Amino acid sequence: MSGLLSVEEVLARVLARVQVLPSESVPIADALGRVLAEDIIASFSVPPFRNSAMDGYAVRAADVSNATAETPVSLTPIEDISAGRMPQRTIGQGEAARIMTGAPLPPGADAVVPVEDTDDRWRVEGYTPLPARVAVFRPVAAGGNVRPAGEDIQAGQVVLRAGTILRPQDIGVLVSLGFGTLAVRRQPRVSILATGDELVEVGQPLLPGQIHNSNSYMLAGLVQQCGGIPFRLPVARDTLDEVRARFEEALALQPDFVLSSAGVSVGTHDVVRVVVEQLGRIEVWRVNVKPGKPLAFGQVGGVPFFGLPGNPVSAMVTFELFVRPALHKALGADPLAVPLTTAVLEEDLTLDGRRTYVRVILRERNGELVARTTGTQSSSVLMSMVLADGLMIIPEGQSRVAAGSRFPVRLLRPLLHSG
Repeated sequence: MSGLLSVEEVLARVLARVQVLPSESVPIADALGRVLAEDIIASFSVPPFRNSAMDGYAVRAADVSNATAETPVSLTPIEDISAGRMPQRTIGQGEAARIMTGAPLPPGADAVVPVEDTDDRWRVEGYTPLPARVAVFRPVAAGGNVRPAGEDIQAGQVVLRAGTILRPQDIGVLVSLGFGTLAVRRQPRVSILATGDELVEVGQPLLPGQIHNSNSYMLAGLVQQCGGIPFRLPVARDTLDEVRARFEEALALQPDFVLSSAGVSVGTHDVVRVVVEQLGRIEVWRVNVKPGKPLAFGQVGGVPFFGLPGNPVSAMVTFELFVRPALHKALGADPLAVPLTTAVLEEDLTLDGRRTYVRVILRERNGELVARTTGTQSSSVLMSMVLADGLMIIPEGQSRVAAGSRFPVRLLRPLLHSG
């Protein structure tokens, strides 16, 4: 459409204005969800020594190669090795060491016979003194039931790359490598303000014509989900003086980004654009997208600014398309990493030709994903986002889409449905 920028054009302009934030050091216990600021290289192998994969007897595989239930091989146990204790003896011909799971393999041994394949009953009867002899009923190959040194991680290996958003399993690996603190990107500070005479804070009674200020809370949650720190400001009424005062409060918080909700359309009382142009500049206004056409992007006081639409669905969709990538770039993460799948549309759609993000529910049927809309696609119906598994992306220029068409879907949550 004439005068409207494409999603890709707007995103490129946004990312060109965003700088990666500096790093800071945090305790490993506080690192979940943070973004690594540097590559993690293992300084030692994990495990650092050969160890037993089960409870049993460390042996020389050659000594038990002919063992059977009818003709067991008898060995002389010379040592008990528990986890956390280094072996004191070397296994010679005809000898064995009783060993616990995770304990270091003694010199001379090259395999572990499970205790179930011996006549030692300690697993059933509880701990018993080391027997004078142990019978082995089954052979084991060299390397059997032994975890080699470095099976998990090799010394010098790049374990995690800078830009990784840390998950619980990443934290576990880092602790296994001895990391007590980590260099991560500083969390972006995001000032959030909403404008509108109709808005009332939660907990206050609604008068006729008023609604609760849900957008601020929704946007704050999205910022937190992205790894940022949100600061919600009081609602600004639709006057130049009050909107300007709120923007000055927002900047006083020393944010890395400023988000506003509503006030960037073309209505008589949409004053955000006027104030932003007084305090900075608008570089983008109006995007060829539905929902979310009245999007503004620029800067206020030198800080990147997003003016999101007032309708909640439009605000959330434009956040996903433009603000989330900006926050990820600031954190040093991949700004273009998006969870995508494809699905077959179950119903006909009539569109207006803009790039459209249709809220859909996904189900697996006959081995493929099918999508149906959440119902009305009104940009004011926030429940449509609650119900949606994803946003089906219908490209520009489409006015009628037939059932059976296949399109990409931007996932909003992990797929759990079937049927």
